[in-house]
Amino acid sequence: MFIKKLLFCFVVLYSTFNSAQNKIELSPLSKVSLLTIGPQEELSSKFGHSAFRIQDPTLGIDVTYNYGMFDFSDPYFYFKFTTGKLPYKIGRHSFDNFIYTYKIENKWVKEQHLALNLKEKNNLIAFLENNLLPENKYYKYDFLFDNCATKIPEVLNKVTQNNLLYSYPHLKKKKTFRDLIHEFLVINEWATFGIDLALGSVIDKKASSLEHQFLPLYVYHQLEHTTKKDGTPLVSKTAMILKSKAEEKNNLFILSPIFWLGIILIATSSITIKDYFSKKRTKWLDVFLFTATGLAGIVILFLWFGTDHTATAWNFNFLWAFPVNLYFAFLVRKNKLPENIKLYVIILLSLILVTMFLWVAKIQVFSPILIFILLSLIIRYLYILFYLRHSHT
Repeated sequence: MFIKKLLFCFVVLYSTFNSAQNKIELSPLSKVSLLTIGPQEELSSKFGHSAFRIQDPTLGIDVTYNYGMFDFSDPYFYFKFTTGKLPYKIGRHSFDNFIYTYKIENKWVKEQHLALNLKEKNNLIAFLENNLLPENKYYKYDFLFDNCATKIPEVLNKVTQNNLLYSYPHLKKKKTFRDLIHEFLVINEWATFGIDLALGSVIDKKASSLEHQFLPLYVYHQLEHTTKKDGTPLVSKTAMILKSKAEEKNNLFILSPIFWLGIILIATSSITIKDYFSKKRTKWLDVFLFTATGLAGIVILFLWFGTDHTATAWNFNFLWAFPVNLYFAFLVRKNKLPENIKLYVIILLSLILVTMFLWVAKIQVFSPILIFILLSLIIRYLYILFYLRHSHT
């Protein structure tokens, strides 16, 4: 065992520092497989993970390669992450360390052994080791089109020299990117609501059969329906190498978005009814609604125009979360409303109607929880028009 570990260390050092050749010759006993890690509750793990595993008992190698690594210690981490400029990188770990991490995190791991010939196996490890070089290891991450899962078919096509044939009987119908994302989410969670708020209409287009593979589980299922051009199935064997234990979910309704947005709707309706009979206007409620929607609109437009994220483009949530509301939040705190606010509120109501049209037409599918916010805004905007009309008579 000691000799094998020593030999492995030598191989790793050789592959890292000898950049002129950077080549490991695997033996006929070597094996290549894909590891698929199941999704979990944490937002960072909601969609699972993918990694290559390469074993060679002759060389004492048992390592994993995955493209989901990033440098959390980067002093500008949060800025780069928010703006879509965070570079991801390929990482290499011993299989034992890799699997131990997921055992601790209670995640299941499935392994698919790939029917690659020796040349293809050597092409793969050479490709991965070359990617590990400092000048090659980083890439610009994209949630939909360039992540740990999309790298799998991309790399396999290269190392097999496009010798793979795909069939899609498992895809009964093509889904939109949003539908695919929602398969791993619970609607009544803040994370899901935030995702629907941040991601634009670009994810409401149908994903192609290949594009379904931005999710690790879809890569897993696709490999089961992939053959070489000679008809050989790409996956020779599948095994569950780590099971997860069932965990009790403690999703308290009182902490959910439906509860709190429902409270806002009830409060807005109650206060508006009280204002109607007293012929008054509760200023703090108007300030709150205008400020909250204005700030949300600014964030939405920032994610659209101020970042490199492709999935946040063409986000029509800004129609109801109108950024200019932040300016009018300062005006509605006054006792006397300005003359131009009547036209502005009419515009806001019109924008909500446009939002609902886009929703019905499925140009952009909004979170169903959004209905609580839209109703709150409609009720209050209509009351402001009523108040303006009667306060000037």
